Amino acid sequence: MTAQAGAQQTVTATAAPTRAQRLRTPLLLGGAVLASAVYVGLVDPNAAGHYPLCPTKYLTGLDCPGCGGLRAVHSLMHGDVVGALDHNAMVVLLIPVVVLLWVRSVVRAWRGSPPPERDPWWTRPAVLWALVAAFAVFTVVRNIHGIAAFAWLGSSLS
Repeated sequence: MTAQAGAQQTVTATAAPTRAQRLRTPLLLGGAVLASAVYVGLVDPNAAGHYPLCPTKYLTGLDCPGCGGLRAVHSLMHGDVVGALDHNAMVVLLIPVVVLLWVRSVVRAWRGSPPPERDPWWTRPAVLWALVAAFAVFTVVRNIHGIAAFAWLGSSLS
Protein backbone atom coordinates (compact mmCIF):
# COMPACT_ATOMS: atom_id res chain seq x y z
CA MET A 1 0.00 0.00 0.00
CA THR A 2 1.43 3.36 -0.96
CA ALA A 3 1.42 6.41 1.22
CA GLN A 4 -0.89 8.11 -1.20
CA ALA A 5 -3.48 5.40 -1.15
CA GLY A 6 -3.63 5.43 2.63
CA ALA A 7 -3.89 9.19 2.97
CA GLN A 8 -7.31 10.68 3.08
CA GLN A 9 -8.02 13.33 0.56
CA THR A 10 -9.80 16.37 1.82
CA VAL A 11 -11.78 18.46 -0.57
CA THR A 12 -12.46 22.00 0.48
CA ALA A 13 -15.25 23.82 -1.21
CA THR A 14 -14.79 27.55 -1.51
CA ALA A 15 -17.84 29.56 -0.68
CA ALA A 16 -19.14 31.96 -3.27
CA PRO A 17 -18.18 35.55 -2.47
CA THR A 18 -20.78 37.58 -0.66
CA ARG A 19 -22.44 40.58 -2.25
CA ALA A 20 -20.26 42.90 -0.18
CA GLN A 21 -17.12 41.13 -1.38
CA ARG A 22 -18.27 41.34 -5.01
CA LEU A 23 -19.09 45.05 -4.71
CA ARG A 24 -15.89 46.02 -2.91
CA THR A 25 -13.68 46.52 -5.97
CA PRO A 26 -16.11 48.44 -8.22
CA LEU A 27 -17.27 50.66 -5.35
CA LEU A 28 -13.72 51.41 -4.19
CA LEU A 29 -12.74 52.22 -7.76
CA GLY A 30 -15.79 54.45 -8.23
CA GLY A 31 -15.10 56.16 -4.90
CA ALA A 32 -11.48 56.82 -5.84
CA VAL A 33 -12.48 58.29 -9.21
CA LEU A 34 -15.19 60.42 -7.60
CA ALA A 35 -12.78 61.67 -4.92
CA SER A 36 -10.27 62.55 -7.64
CA ALA A 37 -12.93 64.41 -9.62
CA VAL A 38 -13.99 66.33 -6.49
CA TYR A 39 -10.36 67.26 -5.84
CA VAL A 40 -9.95 68.50 -9.42
CA GLY A 41 -13.23 70.40 -9.03
CA LEU A 42 -11.94 72.11 -5.88
CA VAL A 43 -8.33 72.74 -6.96
CA ASP A 44 -8.38 74.73 -10.19
CA PRO A 45 -6.01 73.29 -12.83
CA ASN A 46 -6.04 76.70 -14.55
CA ALA A 47 -4.05 78.13 -11.62
CA ALA A 48 -0.32 77.59 -11.95
CA GLY A 49 1.51 75.27 -9.56
CA HIS A 50 -1.24 72.82 -8.61
CA TYR A 51 -0.63 70.17 -11.26
CA PRO A 52 2.42 69.18 -13.33
CA LEU A 53 2.74 70.43 -16.88
CA CYS A 54 2.07 68.06 -19.75
CA PRO A 55 5.52 67.02 -21.02
CA THR A 56 4.31 66.89 -24.64
CA LYS A 57 2.83 70.40 -24.44
CA TYR A 58 5.91 71.71 -22.61
CA LEU A 59 8.50 70.18 -24.97
CA THR A 60 6.74 70.47 -28.33
CA GLY A 61 3.96 72.98 -27.85
CA LEU A 62 1.50 70.40 -29.21
CA ASP A 63 -1.58 69.09 -27.44
CA CYS A 64 -1.51 65.39 -26.59
CA PRO A 65 -4.86 63.52 -26.38
CA GLY A 66 -4.99 64.19 -22.63
CA CYS A 67 -4.11 67.89 -22.70
CA GLY A 68 -6.91 69.86 -21.13
CA GLY A 69 -8.40 66.76 -19.48
CA LEU A 70 -8.05 68.09 -15.92
CA ARG A 71 -9.47 71.45 -16.96
CA ALA A 72 -12.34 69.64 -18.70
CA VAL A 73 -13.11 67.69 -15.51
CA HIS A 74 -12.88 70.92 -13.50
CA SER A 75 -15.35 72.59 -15.85
CA LEU A 76 -17.71 69.59 -15.68
CA MET A 77 -17.57 69.63 -11.89
CA HIS A 78 -18.78 73.23 -12.08
CA GLY A 79 -21.51 72.40 -14.62
CA ASP A 80 -19.78 74.04 -17.59
CA VAL A 81 -20.15 71.46 -20.36
CA VAL A 82 -19.26 73.93 -23.15
CA GLY A 83 -16.09 74.92 -21.30
CA ALA A 84 -15.22 71.27 -20.78
CA LEU A 85 -15.67 70.56 -24.50
CA ASP A 86 -13.39 73.50 -25.23
CA HIS A 87 -10.64 72.03 -23.05
CA ASN A 88 -10.83 68.39 -24.20
CA ALA A 89 -13.77 67.04 -26.19
CA MET A 90 -12.46 63.46 -26.09
CA VAL A 91 -12.51 63.35 -22.29
CA VAL A 92 -16.03 64.76 -22.20
CA LEU A 93 -17.23 62.15 -24.71
CA LEU A 94 -15.51 59.26 -22.93
CA ILE A 95 -16.79 60.03 -19.43
CA PRO A 96 -20.36 58.77 -20.09
CA VAL A 97 -18.97 55.57 -21.67
CA VAL A 98 -16.74 54.92 -18.66
CA VAL A 99 -19.61 55.65 -16.26
CA LEU A 100 -21.90 53.22 -18.12
CA LEU A 101 -19.25 50.49 -18.04
CA TRP A 102 -18.74 51.11 -14.31
CA VAL A 103 -22.50 50.95 -13.63
CA ARG A 104 -22.64 47.70 -15.59
CA SER A 105 -19.88 46.20 -13.42
CA VAL A 106 -21.68 47.31 -10.24
CA VAL A 107 -24.94 45.74 -11.44
CA ARG A 108 -23.15 42.49 -12.33
CA ALA A 109 -21.47 42.44 -8.92
CA TRP A 110 -24.79 43.17 -7.18
CA ARG A 111 -26.56 40.35 -8.98
CA GLY A 112 -23.64 37.95 -8.68
CA SER A 113 -23.68 37.37 -12.43
CA PRO A 114 -20.99 35.01 -13.68
CA PRO A 115 -18.27 36.54 -15.82
CA PRO A 116 -19.18 36.74 -19.49
CA GLU A 117 -18.19 33.75 -21.57
CA ARG A 118 -16.68 35.98 -24.24
CA ASP A 119 -14.21 38.77 -23.79
CA PRO A 120 -15.87 42.18 -23.39
CA TRP A 121 -16.49 44.03 -26.64
CA TRP A 122 -14.03 46.79 -25.74
CA THR A 123 -11.13 44.30 -25.63
CA ARG A 124 -11.64 43.08 -29.18
CA PRO A 125 -8.79 44.05 -31.53
CA ALA A 126 -11.06 45.94 -33.95
CA VAL A 127 -12.42 48.12 -31.13
CA LEU A 128 -8.95 48.75 -29.70
CA TRP A 129 -7.59 49.72 -33.13
CA ALA A 130 -10.57 52.00 -33.68
CA LEU A 131 -9.86 53.71 -30.35
CA VAL A 132 -6.17 54.11 -31.23
CA ALA A 133 -7.18 55.60 -34.60
CA ALA A 134 -9.71 57.93 -32.97
CA PHE A 135 -7.11 59.19 -30.48
CA ALA A 136 -4.55 59.64 -33.28
CA VAL A 137 -7.00 61.59 -35.47
CA PHE A 138 -8.11 63.65 -32.48
CA THR A 139 -4.48 64.47 -31.64
CA VAL A 140 -3.65 65.55 -35.19
CA VAL A 141 -6.86 67.51 -35.77
CA ARG A 142 -6.68 69.37 -32.44
CA ASN A 143 -3.22 70.61 -33.38
CA ILE A 144 -4.28 72.09 -36.75
CA HIS A 145 -4.51 75.73 -35.80
CA GLY A 146 -4.92 77.20 -39.28
CA ILE A 147 -8.46 75.88 -39.80
CA ALA A 148 -11.13 77.59 -37.74
CA ALA A 149 -13.35 74.50 -37.66
CA PHE A 150 -10.63 72.58 -35.76
CA ALA A 151 -9.39 75.40 -33.55
CA TRP A 152 -11.90 74.67 -30.79
CA LEU A 153 -10.49 71.14 -30.36
CA GLY A 154 -7.23 72.49 -28.95
CA SER A 155 -6.80 72.52 -25.20
CA SER A 156 -7.26 76.33 -25.17
CA LEU A 157 -4.04 76.87 -23.26
CA SER A 158 -1.19 78.65 -24.94
